[in-house]
Amino acid sequence: QVQLVESGGGLVQPGGSLRLSCVASGIIFSSYTMRWYRQAPGKERELVAAISSGGFTNYADSVKGRFTISRDNAKNTVYLQMNSLKPDDTAVYYCNTPNYSRNRDYWGQGTQVTVSS
Repeated sequence: QVQLVESGGGLVQPGGSLRLSCVASGIIFSSYTMRWYRQAPGKERELVAAISSGGFTNYADSVKGRFTISRDNAKNTVYLQMNSLKPDDTAVYYCNTPNYSRNRDYWGQGTQVTVSS
């Protein structure tokens, strides 16, 4: 059974920082690409960042230079370090991993990030 569990969300002031964590189980973690998505009210879900099994990263233009995705394979955990947060970053953030052999994606339950003064 594949499970992704996010944590680390909360309320932060503009310009502040948060670090999100996602712990995976039920997969060979080191072999999988890991992603962070987010969805704000009234908007489509968007890809924020991704990291491959080889450590290559990609970021949405809106977060590039402010967010950093990383992984610790020994802990089966992917992180999203978020700095210089803006109100537009307010969203539910979801951990995601694709499973191509089963032709499906796995999703966590999400963690709320609210950036407000």
